[in-house]
Amino acid sequence: MTEPLHPAATHHLPSFITAPGETDWLMVVMAVVLALSVLMFGILFFRLHSLPERMAHRTHKLQFEIVAVLCLISLFTHMHIFWIAGLLLALIDLPDFGTPLSRIATSAEKIAGIEPSEATLQEVPETNAPTSPLDKGEALVETSAASRKGEGPSGPPTKPELARARQKEPFHA
Repeated sequence: MTEPLHPAATHHLPSFITAPGETDWLMVVMAVVLALSVLMFGILFFRLHSLPERMAHRTHKLQFEIVAVLCLISLFTHMHIFWIAGLLLALIDLPDFGTPLSRIATSAEKIAGIEPSEATLQEVPETNAPTSPLDKGEALVETSAASRKGEGPSGPPTKPELARARQKEPFHA
């Protein structure tokens, strides 16, 4: 700044005032800070909106997709009740009714002597139940029959024998 100062200007100018034609470094720094702060606020906003979805995904909740949809609805409509509902669903463990019911259906089909349907078997891949309840019962009948060989006539038929007899009967409508 070799130019003479204006007579109305003070003699001690602050360092951020630049001469005409020079780069205003304060404005450049503030533009970068503004761009970074807007970007960081956007990231914080989107991460906050996806918080329930990430919580449900991390804990492998059954209702993960419902929580994700509620978060998206909240994001696009700005109705925060959907976000609160998604957060509550992400925090709550809903009981799994499907697996026990399909296991009951599979067991009932096996007891009735009907081959379990493919849909029932595919829904419950982790069941370690015997392939047929008769297999387990036959082993017991053979063991008890072997121990009673020397005894007199056998008693009433056991449950597995009744089940085998029912399998041969035609089904009534």
